[in-house]
Amino acid sequence: MTDLGLLDYDPYVVLDPRFADAVVPGGQVERLWTGGGWTEGPAWFDNWGYLIWSDIPNNRMLRWDEVDGRLTTFRKPSRGANGNTRDRKGRLITCEGSTRRVTRTEKDGAITVLAAEYQGKRFNAPNDVVVKSDDTIWFTDPSYGGPDYDGTLEMDGCHVYRLFPASQQITRLTQDMVMPNGLAFSLDETELFVVDTGSTQGPGNPNHIRRFRVNPDATLSGGEVFCTSTAKALDGIRFDAQHRLWCSEKDGVHCYAMDGTLIGKVLVPEPAANVCFGGAFGGSLFITATSSLYRVPVNAHGP
Repeated sequence: MTDLGLLDYDPYVVLDPRFADAVVPGGQVERLWTGGGWTEGPAWFDNWGYLIWSDIPNNRMLRWDEVDGRLTTFRKPSRGANGNTRDRKGRLITCEGSTRRVTRTEKDGAITVLAAEYQGKRFNAPNDVVVKSDDTIWFTDPSYGGPDYDGTLEMDGCHVYRLFPASQQITRLTQDMVMPNGLAFSLDETELFVVDTGSTQGPGNPNHIRRFRVNPDATLSGGEVFCTSTAKALDGIRFDAQHRLWCSEKDGVHCYAMDGTLIGKVLVPEPAANVCFGGAFGGSLFITATSSLYRVPVNAHGP
């Protein structure tokens, strides 16, 4: 797969009228880049007009500039960088699978380690991350690792954590997940949605999204299943400003209404790992999918 540019097919699948207004008539999938081993963690920087994402097996992070389409290496080695996001000051927050830590890239390029252990034990391999409006950082810690990962586990399982950067206080929030993966807050931040990709650990394990209530003391309760993947390929997730949840899947990106109904799909040629909204006008859905980076126009914006 080497061809770049627009792909000649209709990528939108409308399964419910609630997805119809997200479709851009005549819109096409555009392959912006290919050549990765397993791409992950897209993060859009609107003030500079570029996207950063991870290529995990090749131990690098890449940057694509929208103005001129230029591709550059942002960081190599990336220490097994996986999920990425921005904090409220526009700084890059990254989960490093190889070094088992969560880091922040400062405006001058320096890297600050925000979290590397919990109660004296190293994390398994931080995977995906979101930042709440109070500046707390919430991340998942399965055991997928990264390049040069030794596989030695010190934790008693795989969990979701909350970090207060100012005090470096870390709190464990879950106890009953197999492989917590992608995560996203509802628009009002009263709920946290977390993917469990436990199916990668053997038959009978889950591949679904759970819906937790965020309590006033920032603990989680509930945790009922929001939706289940029949393809067992859920991964990264993002909400749009219309309360729809966009989820990477085996055939592209699936879109769910808040009642858990699958309302539509955006098809791409490779299994997708993660998604984010961006572009100069906010109406682009960026998809990291196996070896490639894709862009699809949608009538949706990030919150």
